[in-house]
Amino acid sequence: MIEREKPNARTHRVMVGNVPVGGGAPCAVQSMLCEVADDVDANLAQIGRLADAGCEIVRMAIPRLDCLDAFQEVCAASPLPVVADVHFNAKIAIEAARRGAAKLRINPGNIGGLPACDPIIDAAGEAGIPIRIGVNAGSLDDELAARTDLTQPEKLVESAAGYAAYFADRGFHDLVISTKASDVPTTVAAYRLMAKRLPQVPLHIGVTEAGTLFQGLVKSSAGLGILLEEGIGDTMRISLTDDPVQEVRACWTLLSALGLRRRGPEIVSCPTCGRCQVGLIDLAKQVDDELQSVKKPVKVAVMGCVVNGPGEAADADIGVACGKGSGIIFKDGKTLRKVDEASIVSALMEEIERL
Repeated sequence: MIEREKPNARTHRVMVGNVPVGGGAPCAVQSMLCEVADDVDANLAQIGRLADAGCEIVRMAIPRLDCLDAFQEVCAASPLPVVADVHFNAKIAIEAARRGAAKLRINPGNIGGLPACDPIIDAAGEAGIPIRIGVNAGSLDDELAARTDLTQPEKLVESAAGYAAYFADRGFHDLVISTKASDVPTTVAAYRLMAKRLPQVPLHIGVTEAGTLFQGLVKSSAGLGILLEEGIGDTMRISLTDDPVQEVRACWTLLSALGLRRRGPEIVSCPTCGRCQVGLIDLAKQVDDELQSVKKPVKVAVMGCVVNGPGEAADADIGVACGKGSGIIFKDGKTLRKVDEASIVSALMEEIERL
């Protein structure tokens, strides 16, 4: 795994299970379970798939008190730390802390206000786990939401900072904060303000309700890419209306693109043009599929012709430059061998195994 030094060392480090968040730790990748909350086997199976994809923290909604038994079983068997996602019912959050939650995620605005948070803070303190205060644009306190002297990002920050101050006054400092909106400009502005307002508090970044796969990837990459490059973000989720495994893949791809973390392969492929004499789009997809099982942080180039061949992709660890029905396999910019089109994928994988 490759990681670039992060400029977030000033944030207070908290531990979510065995995963460090903040204090200079690399931005942790997380996702959320979407199976029925009381189905233990289904949730554990999904956690297994997420762990294989590189997820480091998983969040589980607990919509009812009668789901707590299942939550406890999941926590006990999960290979990943499990965060309890609780809304509207403080009793669920309190009990989740006692039943194995690695962190609590609450929004004081919809869980009964600050007085209702007191026993939650006590339960988290007794369990030795952090709390994420999650503030979203759609769930601000009515009084704050109605103010006309503040912009929407300022409202989000004002809300989160007020909650954080209340928790601090009660002696609880193992906080993570999120200030999410469903549009990119509001999200970016809110997190920038939050990082200045409370630079010591770790931030969970994300664009909430980002949408289906294509739109969600674009919106999340735009917003989180800006923040991560500015050193903002201690843990992240790319929220998609899709299989949560896609969220994890997207997180790692974004972190890799920014040079922050690289867990597995990176594919470099040209956009194809009239010079190409092979089925490059299908070829690149095949290579991408094969690379999903590879854990090495290798850069693999799939280039459509000699114009975009070993020269432009010389920094790739391994690659292919295609010709008419064939391809030249190269390593570190130097030609290894020529293979026919049908053998390109297998030849690339053979060379990757040798690295």
